[in-house]
Amino acid sequence: MPAPSDFLQFVDQNADAFIQRLAEAVAIPSISCEVPRRPDVVKMAHWLDGQLKALGVETQLRDLGTHVMDGVELGIPPAVLGRIGNDPKKKTVLLYGHFDVQPASKSDGWNTDPFTLTIHPTNGQLIGRGSSDDKGPVLGWLNVLQYHHQNKKELPVNLRMCFEGMEETGSEGLDDLVVKEGAKGGWFDGVDCVCISDNYWLNTRTPALTYGLRGIAYYKVNVSGPTRDLHSGVFGRMVHEPMTDLIQIMSKLVDTTGQILVPGVDDMVSVASEEEKSLYEQLDYSIADVEESVGAPITLSDDKTTVLMGRMRSPSLSLHGIEGAFYGSGGKTVIPANVTGKFSIRLVPPQTPENVNPLVVSYIESEFAKLKTKNKLSVEAMHGGRPWIADHKHWNFEAAKRATEAVYGRSPDLTREGGSIPVTLTFAETLGVNVLLLPMGRGDDGAHSTNEKLDRSNFIEGTKLLGTYLYELAQ
Repeated sequence: MPAPSDFLQFVDQNADAFIQRLAEAVAIPSISCEVPRRPDVVKMAHWLDGQLKALGVETQLRDLGTHVMDGVELGIPPAVLGRIGNDPKKKTVLLYGHFDVQPASKSDGWNTDPFTLTIHPTNGQLIGRGSSDDKGPVLGWLNVLQYHHQNKKELPVNLRMCFEGMEETGSEGLDDLVVKEGAKGGWFDGVDCVCISDNYWLNTRTPALTYGLRGIAYYKVNVSGPTRDLHSGVFGRMVHEPMTDLIQIMSKLVDTTGQILVPGVDDMVSVASEEEKSLYEQLDYSIADVEESVGAPITLSDDKTTVLMGRMRSPSLSLHGIEGAFYGSGGKTVIPANVTGKFSIRLVPPQTPENVNPLVVSYIESEFAKLKTKNKLSVEAMHGGRPWIADHKHWNFEAAKRATEAVYGRSPDLTREGGSIPVTLTFAETLGVNVLLLPMGRGDDGAHSTNEKLDRSNFIEGTKLLGTYLYELAQ
């Protein structure tokens, strides 16, 4: 069942209004990992709830309890559940997305205010935090709903929706909600498949469908010594310095080739067969695409397949930052009393946070003991999520392939993605259904980075893709 031509026309005719709605969403700084911004995440939940209600969707805001972050007990922002349609003759599709975003400020290097959607004057890019990850895709579904609501047309499928405000902070509380609502009589009872639009094309040219995600394990390493910061001229070379110890530990986690130095972690993953390698060779991607995305010629290899496997089917360890250290202008010369390093490992099957965490903690403790320092160490395994792989020959993917061909005139790349969406595996295992990742944005959108953007064409054509996918599912 192809999408109605008047749906495609409606999207084109209402493009400016859709962009204005995206501007409203971007203007709410819903940063889940910052304590002062938590009320904005709740505000975003209520804004989305109101938008859905106005489009004829039955909704509920679900309390997810509390959690402790940075020593503060906080309420978890409510999940927004929606449903429309209950025809037993139709397939029932669960849509997932998130309305929280990563931190952003002009001091990070943004050219514009990250929470004011800016339309680039020459290329039409929609620049703002959350434009691509994940407010734009979530609003793509609202655009589809608006067509059906305004024109009093039935949707080709029944829809269930689950939108959360904690994806960027480990999806706290969501797994329990999915398990509860996946039971008989629950909100997700009877779901036939799941569609998530929270990832990106490999490049800037070729639409993609994603059938795998890496998981994540996130860590904090704290080293403390004196009770207060010290004058380096008075106490330098008199005491064990926490920063020196922490740098030693951080330097022993990963080498400059990307190899993970924690014993046993890389060894968990099997070597790729020649047949599997050929899948990566066929993808429309090049070293030049990587260099364009990162803005510099810094790939670990000049071989496309090696680089793609590094992103999709190999684990990676990245160092993220150090808290408690001096930063900024000037020449402050203190010895910090307490410093915390943060790093994460992106996981691939058969790795899980549960089987990797003990290896990481034990290794750091043993390396710290070798320093023979009198400072104190603590290692904290923070949020984590398991990796996921789906069957890309399932009818859910076949519908998305047909929709992609209808909208973009070409077959999509089939990819595994380097990022992590922890709830993906929870949906697959709890509901026992196929989960599809149907990206809207491009590989150069800069999600989590400065000047995040969503191309206007991807927002508008992506809306058409989401709607066409629903019609193809109805076949």
